[in-house]
Amino acid sequence: MNAAAVTNDSLSEVNVQPGTSRRLGLRSQLSALVLLAATLSCANAADVAPLPAFGADLQHTSVSGLSSGAFMAAQFDVAWSSHLIGAGIVAGGAFDCAGESEFIAPAVAAVTLCMQPAGDAPSAAGAWRAAQRFAKAGQIDDPANLREQRIYLFSGAKDTVVATRVVDQAERFYELAQVPKASIEYQRNPDAGHALITNRPEDSPCDANKNPFINNCGFEQAHEILRWIYARPNAPLNAPAALAGGQLQRFDQREFDPDRHASMADVAYAYVPAECLHAACAVHVAFHGCVQSADAVGQRFVRGAGYNEIADTNRLIVLYPQVEKSAVNPLGCWDFWGYTSPDPDHPNFNTREAPQMAAVMRMIERLGGARQ
Repeated sequence: MNAAAVTNDSLSEVNVQPGTSRRLGLRSQLSALVLLAATLSCANAADVAPLPAFGADLQHTSVSGLSSGAFMAAQFDVAWSSHLIGAGIVAGGAFDCAGESEFIAPAVAAVTLCMQPAGDAPSAAGAWRAAQRFAKAGQIDDPANLREQRIYLFSGAKDTVVATRVVDQAERFYELAQVPKASIEYQRNPDAGHALITNRPEDSPCDANKNPFINNCGFEQAHEILRWIYARPNAPLNAPAALAGGQLQRFDQREFDPDRHASMADVAYAYVPAECLHAACAVHVAFHGCVQSADAVGQRFVRGAGYNEIADTNRLIVLYPQVEKSAVNPLGCWDFWGYTSPDPDHPNFNTREAPQMAAVMRMIERLGGARQ
């Protein structure tokens, strides 16, 4: 029997159809590439230092974010309200938006009711009841703490991803939480798409709804967020630096999620102004949006969103935690519907115990630790 006959008989015995060997070869190559990527990722993370402790002033911690990062900022703000002084929510909804409906699963609600609902958006009243219920169960901080906060909200009329009526409910939620109207700044921009806004010609047009979701609308939104949260009439913030002169530090994020439940990237970033190397600085957490992590857009968000320049002159450390893509989270979004919850039937994405919420708080606490 010749070699060709042996090959053909062998193929027929395992019922391999013509062309399958090529597909198996491609599959093997893809598997090898995935393994190589994972190996390189681990090697890359192994070369990254741990997040240092800077003796940061954690009495003045705040958060902000875009899109899924905005939903994350909202739920982090409510869950850890006793630790925060304010939040910036750009194209995001109220606390527990995806979990409000009794009839629609959170994973479905997240991409329908919390983005472009056919009817009304999930109600702020329902979100407020949920916050009170979670607080009574000891799963989040007392929402009465929110009364002392400063809240910034933003929605663009050209946003085709998250409708303005969804953001409206975030405003209403904070009103129900008795945040004074004078402490809430809500900007509705008639020209903006789905993006964090800058005044940089290299960024996308104002009305764009596309990656990297950083649009030039003629103002620096990160500056406005931080001014709103931190400035006071008798204590305005210093003008931003023309160029950020501090250190953008890469750090190993894995230690903050030791059980690997949070679906977070191996490497994240922290921007540390020179003054914060020896002085106690406040901390601001900037949550990227979907398809906006460093894996997706490089350092475009951590260097080009505008936070670093104003942080540089106002003693602010900016923490940029990073989410990784996965089969259940292909766009690399922050978890505001429960994909990291250990019990899918009882998701805990909106509580302090949620893997991502707990991991980010550990990072904040590290920044506040005593310098070595």
